[in-house]
Amino acid sequence: MTRAVKKTDAQWQQELGEERYYICRLGGTEPPFSGSLLNEKRTGTFACAACGASLFSSEVKYDSGSGWPSFYEALENAPVSLVNDTSHGMVRTEVRCKSCDSHLGHLFPDGPPPTGQRYCVNSLSLVFISADKPES
Repeated sequence: MTRAVKKTDAQWQQELGEERYYICRLGGTEPPFSGSLLNEKRTGTFACAACGASLFSSEVKYDSGSGWPSFYEALENAPVSLVNDTSHGMVRTEVRCKSCDSHLGHLFPDGPPPTGQRYCVNSLSLVFISADKPES
């Protein structure tokens, strides 16, 4: 079951900061090749930066050459919703976090096997959670 995260606009602005708020709450896009998670290669999980919901595994991340972190599938039971997006004179499929309704990126049908899908996601809409155990 997906837990709904509800906050006021002022709360989102304060918690996310200007750049993340622009991406997650206003549907913005970071410039290509600018995101901190584009070249992330460690083992772990990519979660929603706004609410912490786990969305993608590092095992399905790949270099699409697009300039944004790309994944060929979401985690099983991940709170991901797909929405028809006709903004900017295009027809695309927007990817949103179902838990908090944050904009993540877009889904395209040009990904690798086995799914043929490319979840093209803004780094600022994600946080990386490493699977590496801290040394004692």
